[in-house]
Amino acid sequence: MKLSGLLAVLFLLCDNLTGLGSSHPKPACRYPPSQWCRSLEIAVECKVSRIKCLSLFTKDSPNLRVPPVSITLYYESLSPACRAFITQQLFPTWTMLQHIMAVTLIPYGNAEQLCSISPTQKHACIIHLTGHSLAFPIIHCMESSIDVLSAAESCIQMFSPSLSWSTVDSCVRGSLGKQLMHDNAVMTRALNPAHRHIPWVTFNGEYTKENEDQAWSSLVQLVCQLYRVRTYFVCAMQDLKNAQVYQYC
Repeated sequence: MKLSGLLAVLFLLCDNLTGLGSSHPKPACRYPPSQWCRSLEIAVECKVSRIKCLSLFTKDSPNLRVPPVSITLYYESLSPACRAFITQQLFPTWTMLQHIMAVTLIPYGNAEQLCSISPTQKHACIIHLTGHSLAFPIIHCMESSIDVLSAAESCIQMFSPSLSWSTVDSCVRGSLGKQLMHDNAVMTRALNPAHRHIPWVTFNGEYTKENEDQAWSSLVQLVCQLYRVRTYFVCAMQDLKNAQVYQYC
């Protein structure tokens, strides 16, 4: 795709993002549209619906013949480092590149060392009951909230209103939740090399220190490097060094 064509698509994307809700009154809040779904608190302040949050995700089409980049995150719900990686790198990257990356969340980490695993067990139950794609916005909503423990029910209502809180609570408190945590523990302990800290991230089933370091600095760039089609829109923009233009959206 020529530069002029990329820029035309880019400005169209910018126009769509900034123009979201043009047929309806704009929410009265101090955040731009691109920030409305960063956290539950912002979404509530801006009176943004679940559908509008989901509509902010990009819709560019990947090459279906090329497998997506597989990213597996082993983590704990209340770990500050895990919360930072999810909210600052993994979820923002997923919103842009979800069509070329497959995210698997394994909530366990060092749970055996905790007095209570209830928050992490909530994540396990939410993933089991909704699937990874729908669970990820819910989990990001929880992890970006001021109070992770109390945010779960509101975040579920926003992103998966058909899932009742009683169903989640029954899973967390019952044998299913314990079994899910056991399964996650088995997968975490089977890592080779064994995880030495959390979050622990593998790409296409492998861990390297180089990938981990780059994931913390620019996960978007790393996913684009690992994806074998460089013409995917966001990755092409990375190659053209147009990050400033993209951020203007």
